[in-house]
Amino acid sequence: MSELTLKEKIEKALDAIRPQLQMDGGNVEFVAFDEATGELQVRMQGACHGCPMAQMTLQNGISLVVKEQVPEVKAVFAV
Repeated sequence: MSELTLKEKIEKALDAIRPQLQMDGGNVEFVAFDEATGELQVRMQGACHGCPMAQMTLQNGISLVVKEQVPEVKAVFAV
């Protein structure tokens, strides 16, 4: 079995977070990952898009989980 690519690892980490976001009518989408800088770009969707708490969700939820599961990710930004 081949090792997962970085994108696949990131998607797997995002999949772990999605159920909580979806319970509140939201979601998160992988946009891009820059291996040189370790910056991950995601797009907040549904109720998360434009929500006043979206930045907190991004930093205290999504970012923590993704960086824990994929050490190559150094920062997470919403676009």
